[in-house]
Amino acid sequence: MHARSGRTVRDLRRENRTAVLRRLYFDGPMSRLTLGPATGLSSGSVSNVVAELVAEGLVEEAGSVDSAGGRPRTLVRITPGSGFMIGVDIGETRIRIELFDLALTELARTERPLASSGPRTARYDVDLVVAHLREGVAEVLRTADVPAERLLGVGVGVPGIVARTPEDGAVVHGQTVGWNAVPLERLLRESVELPASVPYWIDNGAKTLGQAEMWFGAGRGARSAVVVLFGSGVGACVVTDPMGPGRALEWGHLTVRVRGRRCRCGSQGCLEAYAGAEALLERWREAGGRPPEGADEETALTAMLTAAYPAEAGTPPDATALTVLEETAEYLGAGFADLINLFQPERILVGGWAGLQLGARFLETVTGYAREYALRYPASRTGIGLGTLGPEAVTVGAALLPLVDFFAQGGRRPEAEPTPPSPAWQTALRDRVSP
Repeated sequence: MHARSGRTVRDLRRENRTAVLRRLYFDGPMSRLTLGPATGLSSGSVSNVVAELVAEGLVEEAGSVDSAGGRPRTLVRITPGSGFMIGVDIGETRIRIELFDLALTELARTERPLASSGPRTARYDVDLVVAHLREGVAEVLRTADVPAERLLGVGVGVPGIVARTPEDGAVVHGQTVGWNAVPLERLLRESVELPASVPYWIDNGAKTLGQAEMWFGAGRGARSAVVVLFGSGVGACVVTDPMGPGRALEWGHLTVRVRGRRCRCGSQGCLEAYAGAEALLERWREAGGRPPEGADEETALTAMLTAAYPAEAGTPPDATALTVLEETAEYLGAGFADLINLFQPERILVGGWAGLQLGARFLETVTGYAREYALRYPASRTGIGLGTLGPEAVTVGAALLPLVDFFAQGGRRPEAEPTPPSPAWQTALRDRVSP
């Protein structure tokens, strides 16, 4: 049966369920009476949808509120334990795997450090990464005692460009980590012990970071933003629609110095060759600094910042570390200026483990250089700040990928192959993140 618009009754029911779930997710608990105006649905439609969702266990009662001159109104909310998502961050120092319920409450996590020495191609050996994911997914499910059949999906943030093919699904091109057309989705399906109906959503890590910050972090309320990810390397995501997925930028491979330092991508003069944590520590070492022997990048960067900005009053700073960091601030400021001139965003947000460490120390200096190098008018309209979701933001954003699809399907369990979220879902959520 088709409605006049060409949509089937099934389509309309799914859209009604999506509208109710979306509003309850972001604004609940709510009464049936307030759900009507909030969703634009009739009271009868709201009652029918809520009854269905309660019967399926997706929605539950959550107390009551007094009404003016009548009986108390029962509140309903999404049942947190009615579905689960796994978010994965394949970072450049470790792999983080987290299990969340529908309320995005972390139920379990595990981390698998990657080798801090040796050839990069060996550190990111595909078979090793897949083995880490196989073991990590099994561990978080076991720790939280969650059956795999209740998973809505697995979202994975990766370093590199993600393409898709009919044969292999998501294919990763990660030049800086030695991944050349790695069929990651197919490899995970073959290796990880999950039901075939559980979908994988694999995307660039900067994009998943951007999604999380725009929905729940420092990007809330912004119409446009660039979210930058600092780790061993440098990446970014530009968002021009608050509910859109954003677009990954290989910002770290913007040339900031002609015939400059050799970047790990093989080119010369890339921003990443000066501002990524790996290059930053190497520059400190070349200048005579002494990073801790055998330490991983996170520990070594902490040591560099402590040396340059000693906490104890009267302790002189390490002049070598301070000089390298000040030079890095100028490179970053110039890179931010390019983002401002190209995209004229409302906000630039800094995230990633290295970005949060560096930003806490000299973001004000970076901002000064950005305003110096950028065109005055767009620079005056762009705010620059730190992300607020912490170093786990990539995994949160990755977990959102299956959640978006789940709601877009009206709260129906995933089929064997995921379908991209509809534009209607993005439009429906815009009210939540707009001022």
